[in-house]
Amino acid sequence: MVLLILLVLALFVIQTVIPGLIRNLGSHHQLNRFQLLLGSRDNLPPQTTVGARADRALANLQEALPVFLALALLNLIVQTVGDMAVTGATIFLVARILYLPAYLSGIFALRSLVWGASLVGLVMMLLPLLDRI
Repeated sequence: MVLLILLVLALFVIQTVIPGLIRNLGSHHQLNRFQLLLGSRDNLPPQTTVGARADRALANLQEALPVFLALALLNLIVQTVGDMAVTGATIFLVARILYLPAYLSGIFALRSLVWGASLVGLVMMLLPLLDRI
């Protein structure tokens, strides 16, 4: 479970950088890109459609991350028996990895299906904890 927590946190760090990279790639001149990276970001160029999707995907991960971390840590603390929590965490991680390209692609309903899979993973992490109530 610890490895899965670290991988989800690594995904969060990577996904945090992507909207800025997309915005930076939209800058037309190399000098502007360099100034954008080093500056105070007061005058950012407008975000592209894909960049705005990356921003929203990051916001969604920011909402899901505390729930994932709480469930993962609770499963570690109470030492739940069985593989359901680990399987759920794995499903969550894989779904969240797929979520960003699904969202960025704009394919109808794909994002929602992948999000639903990540929700299934969270429920699977919750179920072993219910025995401890």
